[in-house]
Amino acid sequence: MIGRIAGRIDYRASDHVLIDVRGVGYLVYCSDRTLSSLPAVGGMAALYTDLLVREDILQLFGFPTLVEKEWHRLLMSVQGIGAKASLAILGALGPDGVSRAIAIGDWNAVTAAKGVGTKTAQRVVNELKDKAPTVMAMGSAPPPAQDAGEVIEAESVAAPVAAPVMPAGNGAQAEALSALTNLGYAPGEAAGAVAQAAGEAPGAETPALIRAALRLLAPKG
Repeated sequence: MIGRIAGRIDYRASDHVLIDVRGVGYLVYCSDRTLSSLPAVGGMAALYTDLLVREDILQLFGFPTLVEKEWHRLLMSVQGIGAKASLAILGALGPDGVSRAIAIGDWNAVTAAKGVGTKTAQRVVNELKDKAPTVMAMGSAPPPAQDAGEVIEAESVAAPVAAPVMPAGNGAQAEALSALTNLGYAPGEAAGAVAQAAGEAPGAETPALIRAALRLLAPKG
């Protein structure tokens, strides 16, 4: 299994890039959001990958973070969501947006993805809502070292390879989620509150997220 690749971008298309790794070119399909974040042809890039295996095709899909890769894997498990729809959802919302929409049950946000209708969006939220806390908690996990066994390194290239970087918000949300579950809140309940708080205050640090989430979880009336 190819878990991550790093190398030089030799070619860019509307939905994929060709990454040269030690003379071997890998076609990697990505969301619009990921493609826009990658350097131009000749630049160095590193992506976590998921390999789709079918009788007539082998396709690699690339993601800048493990959180996004995990959401892709989970989205693909939902009936009616294939690789194209999954990339459309991630491209429209980003991993943080997907986490937030699913955690708070906002299926309408999922319909922002091209080709995803109301019924499919509702199915996504209903089937994955209980899994949102686990994926959100991944935000605090550090990226693997460059010499990890699953990494295919482009050692022959002198220029440094750009490693995937976790967005700052992921770590704060993961830490806030951990704190709330340690206080005794159910994972799903805590995830919903943290996601809502993060949506109302993008970029908020952990203490602010915890306070805002606790206000949302406080008994009403």
